[in-house]
Amino acid sequence: MQTQPWELKQNALRQTIEARLLEYVQTRLGHAPKRLAQCMAYSLLDGGKRLRPVLCLGFAEALGPLLPCAYEAAMAVEMVHCYSLIHDDLPCMDDDELRRGRPTNHKVYGEAMAILAGDALLTEAFAALAGPLAAQPSIEESQLRARLCQELAMAAGALGMVGGQVLDTDENRPAELGYLLRLHKMKTGALIKAACRMGVVAANKNGGEGGGNSVENPQALQAAETYGEAVGLAFQIADDLLDVIATPEAMGKPTGADAAAGRATFPAVLGFEKAQAMAQEQVDIALAALHCIEPQPGLLAGLARFAVERKH
Repeated sequence: MQTQPWELKQNALRQTIEARLLEYVQTRLGHAPKRLAQCMAYSLLDGGKRLRPVLCLGFAEALGPLLPCAYEAAMAVEMVHCYSLIHDDLPCMDDDELRRGRPTNHKVYGEAMAILAGDALLTEAFAALAGPLAAQPSIEESQLRARLCQELAMAAGALGMVGGQVLDTDENRPAELGYLLRLHKMKTGALIKAACRMGVVAANKNGGEGGGNSVENPQALQAAETYGEAVGLAFQIADDLLDVIATPEAMGKPTGADAAAGRATFPAVLGFEKAQAMAQEQVDIALAALHCIEPQPGLLAGLARFAVERKH
């Protein structure tokens, strides 16, 4: 099958992100305790789809030349996502043994080090957003970086990803669609939505080479929010569907765990076909929101479709 233009762009942005993360590991983590650095790098450089940072850079590029902090915003989003996966795999959470076909972090480095690596990645994300200590940013750039920190903190904390994880660990949670929607809009959707909004914030709308992002675009922010929330939900529904039909080899981890645990998922609550239909409805919502940002279908439209068409 021929590679589509949006896929070429996705691959290029993913390679850029991979290079930035590797540089981070080789420079900043070179000063950290060796075992901690190894533990952090084990998960951070483990590949993956890099959906969130690609979305961040994709929205920024769609609106104007990239500001330097756009790359740091993309890295920060991926660091937070990586920390969440490390903690999510722990015995006190999902107790998973495989992630992307490899032993999970705590299986290699132990539970204590995995917890500390996750803590460090979360903290390092905000250090990246704040910028280097030696720099003397303008007031405008400082305000911009503060906005990015605000977006990420709101998505990662008690009202976002962590709060969603709490709802997910409730053994008595009801098998109701409303509960599922609230849970996954927080646990999965909040960080994806933040990645999109952070891309809008980090776009250089004035077209200059400095920190010329003096006026935010409310229409673009709303479009990014609608798109991100819809793609996040579609992505989660697809995950639930893949847990039913995909092979462990394709997923890089055991499948069928949700059903075995009696956990309420979208196919369990709605039925397989209705869950598929809901995922497609969310993709349609995401595509409709893009018109003010991407008039012709490109990277962002392709990523919305990828959320439900992927095989792992």
